[in-house]
Amino acid sequence: MSQLGLDPVIHAPKRLAAMALLASAVDADFAFLRDHLQISDSDLSKQMAELARAGYVEIRKHGRGPGASTTYRITKAGRRAYLAHRSALQSILGLDPADLSS
Repeated sequence: MSQLGLDPVIHAPKRLAAMALLASAVDADFAFLRDHLQISDSDLSKQMAELARAGYVEIRKHGRGPGASTTYRITKAGRRAYLAHRSALQSILGLDPADLSS
């Protein structure tokens, strides 16, 4: 955690965007995240592996071969870290979180 309260794992733009998507969903599959983040398969795999190493995302693989799928779910620790990071960003920008809820 930085002095400003920013989490260096989440702060990277692609990971921050992924966490924002996962924070508002039960889970998300690989194609959904790749398409919404507009990144390559390998880049998404790299970004999500970093979040998983930090304990922020759970990765579930279903099946093998051409029909295999991968889904991602934010963990409790990931949700806490994401909300703390978002709060730190809001503080830096001088935003009142209550103003953002409307």
